[in-house]
Amino acid sequence: MEISKAELASAAAAHGGATQELRGAEILVKSLQAEGVKYIWGYPGGAVLHIYDAFYKQDTIQHVLVRHEQAAVHAADGYARATGEVGVALVTSGPGLTNAVTGIATAYMDSIPMVIISGQVPTAAIGLDAFQECDTVGITRPIVKHNFLVKDVRQMAEVLKKAFHIARTGRPGPVVVDIPKDVSFNKTAYHGHPTSVEMRSYNPVRKGHGGQIRKALQLLLSAKRPYIYTGGGVILGEATGELRALVDMLGYPVTNTLMGLGAYPASDRKFLGMLGMHGTIEANNAMQNCDVLLAVGARFDDRVIGNPKHFAQNERKIIHIDIDPSSISKRVKVDVPIVGDVKDVLTELIGMVRESTSKPDAKALAAWWETIEGWRSRDCLKYDRTNQDVIKPQFVLETLWNMTKDADTYVTSDVGQHQMWAAQYYRFDEPRRWINSGGLGTMGVGIPYAMGIKLAKPDSEVYCVTGEGSVQMCIQELSTCLQYNTPIKIVSLNNRYLGMVRQWQELDYEGRYSHSYMDALPNFVKLAEAYGHVGMLIERPQDVEPALREARKLKDRTVFMDFRTDPTENVFPMVQAGKGITEMLLGSEDL
Repeated sequence: MEISKAELASAAAAHGGATQELRGAEILVKSLQAEGVKYIWGYPGGAVLHIYDAFYKQDTIQHVLVRHEQAAVHAADGYARATGEVGVALVTSGPGLTNAVTGIATAYMDSIPMVIISGQVPTAAIGLDAFQECDTVGITRPIVKHNFLVKDVRQMAEVLKKAFHIARTGRPGPVVVDIPKDVSFNKTAYHGHPTSVEMRSYNPVRKGHGGQIRKALQLLLSAKRPYIYTGGGVILGEATGELRALVDMLGYPVTNTLMGLGAYPASDRKFLGMLGMHGTIEANNAMQNCDVLLAVGARFDDRVIGNPKHFAQNERKIIHIDIDPSSISKRVKVDVPIVGDVKDVLTELIGMVRESTSKPDAKALAAWWETIEGWRSRDCLKYDRTNQDVIKPQFVLETLWNMTKDADTYVTSDVGQHQMWAAQYYRFDEPRRWINSGGLGTMGVGIPYAMGIKLAKPDSEVYCVTGEGSVQMCIQELSTCLQYNTPIKIVSLNNRYLGMVRQWQELDYEGRYSHSYMDALPNFVKLAEAYGHVGMLIERPQDVEPALREARKLKDRTVFMDFRTDPTENVFPMVQAGKGITEMLLGSEDL
């Protein structure tokens, strides 16, 4: 639904124009219109009824009624990840806000631009334990980029302008705007949405230090064993074009984190696969054995480098580019820190490479590639492709990739083994096509993410890769999919276990499978049908491809595919907790 020119003109009217007397809720809606918001996900309640009344009187923003506030934030989050725009959610006070906390924390950990609007009890009742009151500002403070409590209706437009500015600039993140019920009802003179914002305490740096970028250039061109390591910051910073240009100019090997997949094409030979806990041999070994490492929009987290002491054993020079100065040298000491927007810094670095008379050491680079190809030849992602008795989960993902690699496809996932298999076996060539919870590892995000993406990308194929454990955490959103006609395809790898928990219990707890087996699973086919969708049960390997083909034909229906997969299959390679990234288990022979 497009925002009309008349609405936009009204919403963005400059100061000094015709003054209107509007309620706070009406100013909120006009602010959202002025910010270009097309969709908002929410759930009504007493504290936000004035806001819902204002939404009833407009037709430029589509409100999506979810079945749980957690899903409202997840859906807005998925929309933001796929489009690059700010996702917006609306929840009521008290339990509405506390239900949204998991979604807010998920977005915060992955630096996703979001504005979450929460209702609050009337200002006179704040602090008096009123019905459905909670300290929204206090509860969300550790999991937001910033939060606001709007105490005066005259602040509404300015606060909304600041909220969107903070959410989308610098290192992106969620911003909570808490609005007491009386503030949403009170009237004030409305002069239009602010056209600019000034915040003395918030001025993120965009341009990197030229001298530091020149140092980085010298290190990169003198390297014998160079490596380029990129994270979600490259995708969030819209810098994939610049990354690809730099890698192709230099001919250096490159890896992506879980959150960075798609920044560099997985089908290109220079891509070594994902690195980290479940990364490839070649990606992890190159990380440990390089002599110059260029880190871009990544944070050296525990799932990427394993044990920091082990990582520090090998001497290397590290260049780190990041918009957030607090991320640099947080876990790993770096030699050339560059604070700035990754797109701007990479653009400047590319210009310097083009102008430089120095070139990479071709002989040393060839020897480095020979070493890498030796690691790659071990084929660490091999699995039993000949098994005709039970469905291997990897086979489902490979089949899905082969079918959809040339289509306009988005893949979401929940969290667990299925997430890692999707990351390993679905080869992402484009950014913003792989949507998952990385930092917080939130089960239940898959369906809401897919729902949000399908609304934004109605002509694209959207798949949710999940497991029988994760999918039940937000399965009520199948009802939302029906109401708002978002026909997604759900690929459930059902192994009757909380698979990643079971794998850790097998490896680290001598096979004591404490509460990781699912004893009472629903009939997912009938459950999908009860929600008005199509359900499929797939139990044989030879039926995997036909089932996926049939689901793809049903373009206008949500399809739940219940794949009964091998319950004993583990995700390999695997780096156990406390180990270094080259201390990998490669399969059952290592157990």
